[in-house]
Amino acid sequence: MASAASVPYLFDFHNIQIESLIGFILGMLFSVLFNAEGQAYLATVLGDRREAPKDRFHFNAFLHLDILGTAAFLLGGFGWPKQISVEEKNFPHPKLYIIITRLSGPLANLLAAGIAASMISILMALMQLHPQIFLGVVAVNVTVAVYNLIPIPPLAAGNCLVALLSDRLAPLKTKLQFIGPWVIVAFLVFERLYPTGIFEGYLNPLVRTVYGFITG
Repeated sequence: MASAASVPYLFDFHNIQIESLIGFILGMLFSVLFNAEGQAYLATVLGDRREAPKDRFHFNAFLHLDILGTAAFLLGGFGWPKQISVEEKNFPHPKLYIIITRLSGPLANLLAAGIAASMISILMALMQLHPQIFLGVVAVNVTVAVYNLIPIPPLAAGNCLVALLSDRLAPLKTKLQFIGPWVIVAFLVFERLYPTGIFEGYLNPLVRTVYGFITG
């Protein structure tokens, strides 16, 4: 399967290509949907059940969009959904289960990428089409999955580190979860203005490797 998507996809405000833009937007919507609903599903399975779960299960990507998370998508090609509400006290093993729950988000993004890649294979086999839009969906979801390795909340690795902190540090946890998104967006703005190449040196090679494996 030929690779025709920019990986990671960086939104170019001066050179907008319609097909790439559509793929990017769909990729963003699918990524926040799978990431958020994946966390909600696993939290429920592990014991955090709700009488009215519609605040977590509504399968509407637009309701999962986070303002700073969306800004991160536009600036850096990755982002995050609104934080999924999880009650740790409902888990038999709170710290372990909250970590598993948060990690399920990027794993769900890899699942979304796999589904999109399967759609490409089917369309190519049946109609000899090469839908670049689906390649965009794969690219964005893989990027989101890999960038969740950044240890800053609300990304998965950051949330896991916060979860490991003692409950006596609850005020610090709250501050980290509030400041984290602003730190990421501020760095992405700086990176756009004064490129450091830090992502290209560490994360982007992994993004391309995973993307190449999934798309074949």
